[in-house]
Amino acid sequence: MPELRKPTVAVHRSWLAAVAEAGYEPPWADFLDVDRLRDPDAFAAYVADQIADAEEYAPRRHGWVPATHLWYVDGAVFLGRLSIRHRLTPWLLEYGGHIGYDVRPSARGNGHATAMLRGALPWCRKLGIDPVLVTCDTDNVASRRVIEHAGGMFEDKRDNKLRYWIPTSG
Repeated sequence: MPELRKPTVAVHRSWLAAVAEAGYEPPWADFLDVDRLRDPDAFAAYVADQIADAEEYAPRRHGWVPATHLWYVDGAVFLGRLSIRHRLTPWLLEYGGHIGYDVRPSARGNGHATAMLRGALPWCRKLGIDPVLVTCDTDNVASRRVIEHAGGMFEDKRDNKLRYWIPTSG
């Protein structure tokens, strides 16, 4: 049974396969040296960095906020990833939102994104985030449906982004 959990080295091989499926394109390969991450030690360091990113004073790129990164896994199979940004910058308020997620190409269309987003709401509540802002591109019908199925209430459209708020407290 798939579950959201903190990043783990147990899915190393499957994570690499997922990145290859996506063609090493963002968001899977943003800021990553995928060839280096084939090495188990380098991957373990990457996993540790992903977990540490939730800490307020962890090193991160300029302007980035603390984020809890969760992976959606089924045993040793990596299915997708989700990030909960702990607070909103002006850019995140307009375009990015609190939550970003992606499902590996071969696992799409099976309800995983909806399960991931719903599963993230208790994590958000524990972080004191209520409600959460989730956005998607105006032409991303699948993501729009995921957000709406998870309880997203449409607020507005800004540029090429649809903005939804989802309560986490009830």
